[in-house]
Amino acid sequence: MSLPLFPLPHTVLFPGQVLPLYIFEPRYRDLLARVQASGEPFGVVRLQPRREGGTSLLDRVGRVGTLAHLLEAEGHEDGTSSVLTVGGERFRVREFDLSHAYLSAEVELWPLEPDPLGAPAEEATARRLLSDLLRLYPAQADTIRHNAPDTPLLLASYAAALLPLEAEVREEALRAATLLDRLDVLRGAVPLEARELN
Repeated sequence: MSLPLFPLPHTVLFPGQVLPLYIFEPRYRDLLARVQASGEPFGVVRLQPRREGGTSLLDRVGRVGTLAHLLEAEGHEDGTSSVLTVGGERFRVREFDLSHAYLSAEVELWPLEPDPLGAPAEEATARRLLSDLLRLYPAQADTIRHNAPDTPLLLASYAAALLPLEAEVREEALRAATLLDRLDVLRGAVPLEARELN
């Protein structure tokens, strides 16, 4: 699967998360034109910060990302655009493609593996994660409870957006082999005083 990529610093997109973007660079205007013409998604990958001494762009681009599906695009008179996207499936980069003005890659979709403990364990862990969020943000508890998704997969994405996580931890959660593993990574990032004890 050939996919145009949008590397973003400090950003890890999860399934179901809404991501607004402002498109102003010429190469990303080209990417947007391709996506609008074809209806295909593009890939959001994390752009790691430069290390001491500098590294090449490809060394800094994450090898795991999430499909971003275009929901809305509003063009402005100066050629820039405000777009709204939503996260879809996870993918792995197999090989980068430098033949366009923007970065592209051959990717393979990377679905979560089924967990041996099954849906009951995922649902129980998701409920504990929601309890953690309510303890962590008591002043916003009603809003969090009202907006919390019903499914464990989307609740994990919701929690990833709310928790004060470093980008590396977000990427660790995205890379998790199973949904239960992802939920555990997110619960592990909740400050101990707000975490529901088993």
